[in-house]
Amino acid sequence: MPKLKEGARVALVAPSGPVEPARLALGVKALRALGLSPFVYASCHLRHGFFAGSDALRARDLQAAFLDASIEGVFCARGGYGAHRILPLLDLPAMAAHPKFFGGYSDVTALHIALNRQGLKSYHIPMPASEWARGLDEYTAAALNSALFGRIEALRNPEGKPLRTLVPGKAEGALCGGNLTLIAASLGTPYELDARGKILFLEEIGETTRRVDGLLTQLRNAGKFRDCAGVLLGAFSGCGKERASDLSLNEIFGELIVPAGKPCLTGLFCGHVCGGMSLPLGAVARLNADEKSILVLDAD
Repeated sequence: MPKLKEGARVALVAPSGPVEPARLALGVKALRALGLSPFVYASCHLRHGFFAGSDALRARDLQAAFLDASIEGVFCARGGYGAHRILPLLDLPAMAAHPKFFGGYSDVTALHIALNRQGLKSYHIPMPASEWARGLDEYTAAALNSALFGRIEALRNPEGKPLRTLVPGKAEGALCGGNLTLIAASLGTPYELDARGKILFLEEIGETTRRVDGLLTQLRNAGKFRDCAGVLLGAFSGCGKERASDLSLNEIFGELIVPAGKPCLTGLFCGHVCGGMSLPLGAVARLNADEKSILVLDAD
């Protein structure tokens, strides 16, 4: 994967929701503190309802950042909603022909999926105008630094946050996935997540367990658990029962994911948490659910 060096000129774009000016300023400051030289695109300053400017403008900013030879990395300022709206407006093959560091998560999952389908690797990382603006803990900062400037050799949780084995076994394949809602939204479109032979990562925030059940059922019915090599379940933050009689997350995982028999770990410290892991999407990983280990084989 393309790596960054001190002094690298990087783009800050907003392909989804609008960015609060104060948080944008903090994000720019955080990028500069890492020795990077940020160029802020217009989408970071605009608002169109719950979008950071029109679809056309957000798409134009993102594509321009990829095609600009002086830009070495592209950071999504924040998530929100709207990235999948701009997919038909992007020349994805042209963007993939100019590989560079690309990072973000949450709603940015739609862009990760589309770019990964083009053979471009990308990073599921905290975002400058979100977590970076609030300040990063030591674990998150170290993981991010490895993603930006070094090499991620293994995916390890912080001390005191153990991984749990849901399905034992071993698997190897490219990492794919992200936010569950966005993955489900990709099904049946030209931008559908391809999980065949891959290790599928899933995370979610603020959905009832009934809604999570529906989304996972959609993935199950589309053959994603059948076709993948293994599963990593990250944070399902704020995903609780709506009624006392509703199924728990663990019951849902047991009924929808376990029957596929694919090695699966839960509790990965990645997703909508305070900071968290940096995940190299598209990199080949070796999952050992018995030993609760995840090695990254080709993050460079």
